[in-house]
Amino acid sequence: MIDRDRFPVDPWHLIERGYRHEDAGVTETLFAVGNGYLGLRGNHIEGRHAHEHGTFLNGLHETFPIRHAERAYGFAEVGQTIVNAPDAKVMRVYVDDEPLQLDTADLHDYERNLDMRDGVLRRRLVWATPSGKRVRIEDERMVSFTERHLAVLRLTVTVLDADAPVTVSCQLINRQDGEDVYGGSMHAGAHGFDPRKAEAFEQRVLQPVDYWQDRLRTALSYRVTESGMTLALVADHIVQTENGYTTRGLIEADIAKNVFRVQAHAGVPVTVTKLVSYHTSTGVPAPELIDRCRRTLDRAGALGADALFAQQREWMDAFWKRSDVVIGGQPELQQATRWCLFQLAQAAARADSLGVPAKGVTGSGYSGHYFWDTEIYVLPFLAYTSPLWARNALRMRSLMLPAARRRAGQLNEAGALFPWRTINGEEASAYYAAGTAQYHINADVCYALAKYVRATGDNDFLFREGVDIAVETARLWRTLGFWRVSDGVESFHIHGVTGPDEYTTVVNDNLFTNVMARFNLRFAARTVREIAALDGEVYRSLIARLDLEEDEPDAWDRAADALHIPYSAALGIHPQDEVFLEREVWDLESTPPEQRPLLLHFHPLVIYRYQVLKQADVVLALFLQGRHFTMDEKLADFEYYDPLTTGDSTLSAVVQAILAAEVGYQDLALEYFQQSIFVDLADLHHNASDGVHVASAGGVWTALVAGFGGMRDHSGELAFDPRLPAGWDHLTYALQWHDTPLTITVTSNEISFEVGEGRDVPLSVRGVPYFAASGQTLRVPLRGQGPLFPGRPTRGHLAGARREDGTLLSASVPTVTATIPIIVEAEELT
Repeated sequence: MIDRDRFPVDPWHLIERGYRHEDAGVTETLFAVGNGYLGLRGNHIEGRHAHEHGTFLNGLHETFPIRHAERAYGFAEVGQTIVNAPDAKVMRVYVDDEPLQLDTADLHDYERNLDMRDGVLRRRLVWATPSGKRVRIEDERMVSFTERHLAVLRLTVTVLDADAPVTVSCQLINRQDGEDVYGGSMHAGAHGFDPRKAEAFEQRVLQPVDYWQDRLRTALSYRVTESGMTLALVADHIVQTENGYTTRGLIEADIAKNVFRVQAHAGVPVTVTKLVSYHTSTGVPAPELIDRCRRTLDRAGALGADALFAQQREWMDAFWKRSDVVIGGQPELQQATRWCLFQLAQAAARADSLGVPAKGVTGSGYSGHYFWDTEIYVLPFLAYTSPLWARNALRMRSLMLPAARRRAGQLNEAGALFPWRTINGEEASAYYAAGTAQYHINADVCYALAKYVRATGDNDFLFREGVDIAVETARLWRTLGFWRVSDGVESFHIHGVTGPDEYTTVVNDNLFTNVMARFNLRFAARTVREIAALDGEVYRSLIARLDLEEDEPDAWDRAADALHIPYSAALGIHPQDEVFLEREVWDLESTPPEQRPLLLHFHPLVIYRYQVLKQADVVLALFLQGRHFTMDEKLADFEYYDPLTTGDSTLSAVVQAILAAEVGYQDLALEYFQQSIFVDLADLHHNASDGVHVASAGGVWTALVAGFGGMRDHSGELAFDPRLPAGWDHLTYALQWHDTPLTITVTSNEISFEVGEGRDVPLSVRGVPYFAASGQTLRVPLRGQGPLFPGRPTRGHLAGARREDGTLLSASVPTVTATIPIIVEAEELT
């Protein structure tokens, strides 16, 4: 899948040997650097020929009216999309007044290196100029994890074999609102219809406020036209050389230049360091943000670039100590794993109570929106390795509660309804069937809250802020659902919702939604009762703050106990929703590759008529709420749904890998895992150019720890049942459990738990309880790695299967070649 001559295997680095323009969009993503707040795409410093010249600030967005062809009450009215911040990466090099242009340059050496231990992107090349001079160019780029608002760019130019005039032109460019001097635009590489891409604006987005130059310090600031946000960036420049040089500057509203003209002697290097600070706000005036940038740069300048790089390495050492996953004997997977974990740090570390966008800060894909991806796919990694980051991500949801309450009221429900996609807390999805109807996001947020509290024991956060989320989300389920009585038995139903599978929308009793709502209701009831029992003052404050009725927890429990969980006795599986099995089966095996993904080739109504999945839905419920399903039920459901799942969503393969490993399809689990881990590195979905698939990267960690490592924490109890793939020497991963570090190692015949300083940890291995003592190592022998089934489930598993009404299941592909669809039942599913 990957050209290993160009991208060699290395456990700690992603290395590119050989420049190519053809896949610039993908490599810009792969070599992006960020810290969760500020992100710089992997554009070359020459500033030419990019797919997307991207600099992104988490939360910096513009708003716009959503124009519905036909409006209705409650539709989302205001869209949001991320803004491309002014670009500070440009440091152009001229020798003999000839520019370095990678697409035409005579390069005698080239290497780009994303160093995941140092947290630094480096590039080294040797350029033979048209006049025959050899020039070594070395540059490095870092977005600081310790200084949230700081980026450091350092360039060294050495003419190796002759004297020559060298010019370095450092620039700040507002690309959002126009083209640079070379004509490169923000979305030069975008083409065709793809709903996953960001919106583009015809009008000006960034309105200039204040801009100035003071010797080697340059400032630009703006106000975002409609959202009213403000932005400032300030750059300092430091020149180090024994050559003589002069400086000149240029400052305009949308471009600033600091130009250094050097009379370079052979072998005498010229180093230019650019320190750049970005600050944003939802209400602070731009001049105040300039002052904040200046203070950031004053601190950075006092430390110096070398100390800043050293700080970055120290930070990275601590991150890897608590986060690394080691796969013995699998160097390719090891490299890809660390790249994925590094992306999670770059997406979440300094989000600091902002959300984690679906693309992090590496691209404009999905418009910079926050989805339920964070809570289900990213937050588990954060909670078990860097709990503060998880707490910050949950605080983002807490801060969104006022908007979520308004949205619930707009949809005639009590409590709060979190938006399916958003930046500022308001629903930004124009297509309600696959957007607003995904009410399950409420339960996903509550699930993430519970996951964090169970892993950390942080009842302080739960009692002060988290309980508000639990209560308000539970209130929505109680009014959204309704009661029915059949044969004297009460049941609680939820209609008109969309589950995680966006190829099946607005259905009744979606299994995933009902199972997760049941969890949400019970967690809220239990939390309120715990507060009442433990802290009367906090409980009284809760009652006053939320106007909580005394009987609400009992009502939540009653609804949870009666929630309808669909089940088909005829097929022995859980239907995805109440009518899912009534649809015809989409014959994925006969669907041409050129018609994938389905969402780009078929009208939604065509897709909605079939049993076909964009992503795992029931299977995800089997994992998240696994203790409520037997192993036989999991196996039957997995075998039914796996052949129906397209994998058109990058969120799907990680969950399929986990369940495949658990039920015994272990070779298939490894196949799905490889699809997940290389989704960006090998551009498997052909859209890595839009930014990193952050949720997939988070899912890779979960697949390793929960899938192959076998870890579960249902009800706050650690349990392990490993599934080490054949050919892996060992799997080692780290967890934080109530402030106690654990290092777990799985081999073919043993699982061991090395417990750091902290508290003793009770746990179980394959149902047997153990006690892992602080400061000691517990070793538990293993017999095998669980059940084993060869191959993968196919439609053959459904051969002869009949629905509840006795009709035979059959498969077809939508076609316009016949006016009357004909399905011959005998051919069907064999």
